[in-house]
Amino acid sequence: MPDEHRSDLSAFVQQVGDAFTVRRVFGEAYEREGTLVVPVARLVGGNGLASGHGTSELGDHGPADADPADEAPADARARPRWPHPHGRAGGAGDAGSYFTRIKPIGVYVLDDSGVHWRPALDLNRVILGGQVVGATIAVALAWAVRKHRR
Repeated sequence: MPDEHRSDLSAFVQQVGDAFTVRRVFGEAYEREGTLVVPVARLVGGNGLASGHGTSELGDHGPADADPADEAPADARARPRWPHPHGRAGGAGDAGSYFTRIKPIGVYVLDDSGVHWRPALDLNRVILGGQVVGATIAVALAWAVRKHRR
């Protein structure tokens, strides 16, 4: 594999490593009025990486010793082959992907009385929970009213 592909892959792997660090989970601590605060987050992520290279001895119609009447399917014989100026075709390729999801979950507070955990309030989850409870009550009331009318 050419060196340029190796450097691209190593740069990608370095980026992935930087994304999944302790610094992402434990944010930069800061101090306020003699109290140290350390933010904490939940990090979820994944990655994938692929690389390949190859060559093919293709001429205008395939390898020189190939017989077009061989056992190839009819559609394969009908497909055009693109000639390469040197009778060889080849290439190399790399692909990579990663994702991260970072969600704040709270802070550690260090003060004169010790270390305390302060969870973060997820307002979206609170609202969603209220909507689920409201929908459940509405369905139960509708069912009760319908049952009472019969």
